[in-house]
Formats: sequence, structure tokens, C-alpha cells
Amino acid sequence: MKVSVIGTGYVGLVTGACLAETGNHVLCLDVDAKKIKLLNQGKIPIYEPGLEDIVKRNMAAGNLRFTTNVEETTEHGLIQFIAVGTPPDEDGSADLQHVMRAAATIAQHMREYKLIVDKSTVPVGTADKVRDHVQQILNERKINIPFSVSSNPEFLKEGDAVNDFMRPERIVIGVDDVKAAELMRSLYLPFNRRSDRIIVMDTRSAEMTKYAANAMLATRISFMNELALLAEKMGVDIESVRHGIGSDSRIGNHFLYPGCGYGGSCFPKDVQALRLFAKTQGHDLKILDAVESVNNNQKGVLLEKIIAKFGNDLSSKNIALWGLAFKPETDDMREAPSRKLIEGLWSHGAAITAYDPAAMNEARRIFGNDPRLRLVDSPMSALQGADVLVIVTEWKIFRVADFETIKQTLRYPAIFDGRNLFKPSEVRAKGLEYFSIGRI
Repeated sequence: MKVSVIGTGYVGLVTGACLAETGNHVLCLDVDAKKIKLLNQGKIPIYEPGLEDIVKRNMAAGNLRFTTNVEETTEHGLIQFIAVGTPPDEDGSADLQHVMRAAATIAQHMREYKLIVDKSTVPVGTADKVRDHVQQILNERKINIPFSVSSNPEFLKEGDAVNDFMRPERIVIGVDDVKAAELMRSLYLPFNRRSDRIIVMDTRSAEMTKYAANAMLATRISFMNELALLAEKMGVDIESVRHGIGSDSRIGNHFLYPGCGYGGSCFPKDVQALRLFAKTQGHDLKILDAVESVNNNQKGVLLEKIIAKFGNDLSSKNIALWGLAFKPETDDMREAPSRKLIEGLWSHGAAITAYDPAAMNEARRIFGNDPRLRLVDSPMSALQGADVLVIVTEWKIFRVADFETIKQTLRYPAIFDGRNLFKPSEVRAKGLEYFSIGRI
């Protein structure tokens, strides 16, 4: 099939590359000429394991191309994916201006039937708005061209997005006509051979499914974080509790890991957008109000523990920080707990030495050359001259720690672990103080 993808951000690039991997001819469009130039050189602007190999392989095979040419992109694809950003508006709701602009671009240049697919995370009713907008422009052009609009939300985990796309647990397709359903089924056939993972529904239900999924996962995280703080007060080991409830098949063990809060480009944005959208319908999602509040508070827990130990004045302290990205296997620092912690430590006078396997350049972009933050090239380098160690991201490299060296290197032998990487008894047996989230 010939497929066009508008937007080469995280979702668009993964979608385009993985569809090309199964033999489709994919043309990706972006208005950012510098980004397109990099992509045409085989350089990937985001960190995502496995993506660079797929991009290069399919570019070499002629299945994947990148352009800034709007007319060429519209002409190319029978199926037109819209995969542009929907950042929070001033009030926190999803900003649809890029989605509507992409739809307008298609409508202005299409000369034959197109299936327009919303891949971006969008509020319920967006497919209807896209359909009306496209039809309005066609009417203004005084031409009658048939088209369909589909909602096909992505369920990609940063750090495992290629695997999620190539081996999906489910493929949600929102359609309102038979032709669109048949085209989408054909497109996703290579990903659906062993068992039928395709779930077809109307567009509004598909749009809601994406928000509901992310809101549910965020709810589980905040629930466990609430329990973890209670566990600390009651002498309960939250890890034992997690095993106990996770073994129940009705609950399962996914997203039951307490920590220093969730971040990234999806959960914070989507929880907030769903809350605000519900309010426009006269309905308050009280659970999600609590989920967001708990998460905001949880991002401050590590700072509270540090202050409880050393007091409010941290001007004499140098903090070693392991982890900057909001999760492992990505360089994404959007809404990352590390950002709130860094700002909080600075407000109390501390200096920071940090290491992250992937997010160093992103940290430089965000914080510039602020002298209060020193970025180093290894976990152990971060410990040099540091008073204590704080762990914010659960990278695998951090899980195998030399506690003897850590103890000898730190001025004050203490670890503040925001991801519960270690058994408290083992760390303390090495002569280190260990502050975790809900462990005893």
C-alpha cells in the first residue's frame, strides 16, 4: 500500500518506519526542513531502541522516504496518517490546531479518494471535526471527492515502541464506513496473522479508548504511590504488598511499582486533557483529579526525604543524580520527576552532578550551561565529590551497583532510591543508609 504520514515526531516516525518494514511504500512529511534533512541522512532525532536500523534499512530498500513537499505527500498515499502533536493548550486541554491544519492540507490538495487516519491522541469527537473541516474545504473548492476518516490510536511505550508496533497486543480501529474498515484491516494484516488483534469500533469510542487506557495506567501508579507512603508510616513493605495483590489475576502486576511519580509525553498530558474534556461535558472525573494531585505530590517525595535528613539548607551539599529521563530506554525528559527534583534541590542551595545513559543532550537543551548542574559520562563519575546518591530513573545499568565503592566515594554514605531498585537489607548490610519508597 502507499501510505503518507504527516508528522515525523515520535509517533509518526515509528508508524512510518514500521509500516515500511512490512513492504508498504511510505512517505513521511514534516514542515521542519532541518529534521527532514537529518532523516534523509539516516540520522534519527529521537532515542528509540531499534528504530534507526529499521529507518535505514527501509530507506535503502526504497520503502521509506521523507519530504517537506505537501502536494507530493497528499498525492502519494491512499491512506493519510495524521501524527502531529496535540500539546496542552493554555487551559491544559488538547490543542488540535496541528491536527486540523494537517487535515486542511490533505483537503486542499487531494484529487481522489483518501482515507484520513487520526494517529495522534485526540479528544472524543475529533474525527467528526476533521471530517467536517475536510468537507468544508472540498465544498469551497467546488469539487466532490469521496473520503473517509478513521481513528487509529497508538499504544506505544517509549523505549519499546518498535516492538509494540510490530507485535501489538491490540489494534484499535475506529471507522464509520465499510471501505475504511477494509482498508485498515488490509494495512494491518501483517501484524495480525497469528491471532485477531484488531478491534473495530466507531471513531468516538476509539478516541475514548486511548484516553481511558492511559488514565487507567496512571491511576494504578498513583494508587500504589499512595499506598507506599502509607506503608512507610505503618512499617509495611510495599514490595510484599505488590506481590500479594499482583498475583491476583483480576489485578495483575503491571504498573504497580511505586516510585517518585510518572512523567513523559502521554500520562500527564492525557490525564489532564481527559479531566478537562469531561468538565466541558458537565462531568467531574474525581478519580483523575486525585491521580494528578497524587502524582504532583509524589514528584516531591525524594526532596522531602533529603530535607528530612539534612535540613532545609543544602548549600553545602553536592547531590549525585542517577537518571534524568522520565523512564529507561528513552531520552524524553518531558514532565520527568528529575526536573522537579533538580529545581527543588537548587531552591535549597544544592549542587548536582548527574548521569543518564540517553538524556544528557536533552538535559543540556533544557538547563543550558547552568553551573549548578554538572553532567558526567558515567554513573561512578557522578559520585566523585558527592555527598549522597539519588536514583530517579530505573536504567538497567543502575541495578548492578558496587555498594562498597559507593560507600567509599560518597561523603555521606546514603542512597535515596526513587525507583526501589535494591533490597533495603542488602544495601544497609554494606554500611549505607537507604531511603526508598515504601520499603522497610
